[in-house]
Amino acid sequence: MTEPAKAARRRGPALEQAILRAAADELLESGYPGMTMDNVAKRAGTNKNAIYRRWPHRPALGVAAYKLLTTTALDLPDTGDLRTDALELLRRANSHLASPLGEILRSLLSQLSQEPELLTELRDQSGTDGARPWLTILDRAITRGQAPAAARHPRTATVPIDLLRNEFVTRGVPTVPDEILTEIIDTIYLPLLRGYRP
Repeated sequence: MTEPAKAARRRGPALEQAILRAAADELLESGYPGMTMDNVAKRAGTNKNAIYRRWPHRPALGVAAYKLLTTTALDLPDTGDLRTDALELLRRANSHLASPLGEILRSLLSQLSQEPELLTELRDQSGTDGARPWLTILDRAITRGQAPAAARHPRTATVPIDLLRNEFVTRGVPTVPDEILTEIIDTIYLPLLRGYRP
């Protein structure tokens, strides 16, 4: 009787994807606090050294796995009105943060004080990706003459989403009421944009 053939050893991108998928599954089952490198290695069928060669610490792997779970094409609102587009985009972000995937992000954010590397990883992974939807709707508004070109800056464009995240982190709410979303757009974001001068 011949022995069964051993599974081919995974290397490179195949192993990396297996680890990421395992980490994503751990996030879905246990959240970030329950995601351990041991559990990810066991689920991926590899060892911790293989993980650490690719991700130097748990925050790096946790954020990369979260990004894997949330990488989808975003259909941006384009109504011809900056206020309507910004409010709709903020409502979608609120729905996401209130969803199971949003719970994972909130669990990542809740660990910032224990694992300072998380903040760096969240910033690095987001990069310009997090600002892109907001810059897109702002660019459209600038083209239509609804906002000054001087207002085009990633920090300015993302004020609504930053304030929304702050609501989740500081208030610990499961979702942010719509009146607060409207307040963010009407009393902070739009006046901020109008305050820029060419």
